[in-house]
Order: sequence, then structure tokens, then C-alpha cells
Amino acid sequence: MTKNTLTDKIVSQLTQDIVSKRLAPGEALDEMRLGQRFGASRTPIREALRQLSASGLVELRPHRAPLIMATDLAQLRDMFDVMAELEALCAMRSCTRMTARQRHELDAHHRSMAVAVRDGDVEVYRQGNVTFHAILYEGAHSPYLKHLAQATRQRLAPHRGVQLEAPARIAQSYAEHDEIVNAILRGDEFQAGDAIRRHLMVTQETLSEMAVEKVA
Repeated sequence: MTKNTLTDKIVSQLTQDIVSKRLAPGEALDEMRLGQRFGASRTPIREALRQLSASGLVELRPHRAPLIMATDLAQLRDMFDVMAELEALCAMRSCTRMTARQRHELDAHHRSMAVAVRDGDVEVYRQGNVTFHAILYEGAHSPYLKHLAQATRQRLAPHRGVQLEAPARIAQSYAEHDEIVNAILRGDEFQAGDAIRRHLMVTQETLSEMAVEKVA
């Protein structure tokens, strides 16, 4: 397992633990115990904690153990709403601004992700999903929009990653991607924007359902 894959695994598991309240707000995280739990050195553990801190799930404190933060559901919903509009704008602009090469890259990458869906490989699909959305950001040909979308996605990355582990979610996500890709290839701005908004809405709803189920 590569360092990046191990870090992703740690981020995903800790996100699940925090969202489901298995790790309670205010609880301290011990790096040594985390290393033993995941069979990891300090480097991937600290990178995972840094990512969780960027998402507001963990508070990093100088010379003290990191703390679990309470999940602000209202803020999380707001962030998903903003993310949906940013990505919708990226998709809509991609309809008219993508080059022929970028259109081919989007379609080819989307088709390649079908293998992960077939195999039920959440980790491979998760990595492919990041690339899929990055292609949309590039396709909009707007550096400022790309910057805003990337910054917001970074804050939501652990949440978006963990929801892919819900039963049948990667197959559903792939079908949602299919709608987005087809709309862009047709140049249908309205459908592309609408499809990606619905995609983010389902992502948020799936995450909420996972939290409720694990608390119950």
C-alpha cells in the first residue's frame, strides 16, 4: 500500500468515526495509537490529520494532541450547496469551452472508472472521482473558478470520500457522472449544471444517511 493510499484510508476511517460519533467531540487523538491501529508511520498519520484539520473535523494544537471537533451540520450543508454551484458552473462552462482533447479525456476517464464499479473497488473509484472533477475544473478554462472549486473541494474531501463507501454508492455515482458527461458532450449547459447539482445533493444525502445509520 502506497503512502498516499494509506493516508486516504486513514482519512476515510477517521472521517467515518467522527461523523458516526464513535470519536466524540473534544476527544484527543494519540498519534502513536493511531500508528498502531493503522500500521502506519508518523508521516501518513500526520498528513491525514492535516487533511482532517483542513475540513474542520480535527483541531491541530502545537505541542498537544489533536482534538476531535463537533461536526457543524448547518455549515456542512452550506458548503455542499456552494460546492454544487461551483461545480455546476464548471460543467456549464465546459460545455462550450472544453477543447476536443479535453472532451476525449473526460469521456475516456469516465469509461475507465467503470472497471472500479464492476470490481466494487471503492479506493480506485475514489481516486478516479477526484480526477473526474478535476477535469471539469480544467475544462471551464477559468483559473479563478478552478481555484475556488479546488479550495472548497479540499474542505469537503473527507466527507465526499467516505460517502462512496455506502452500499451501491459507487454504481449510483457512476450513473450520475454518466449524465454529466453526456450533457457536456452534447453541449447542453442546462442539463450539465442540473446533473451536477443533483449529483452533489445525493452525495450530501448519502453522507447524512450514513451518519444516522451508524449512530443508530
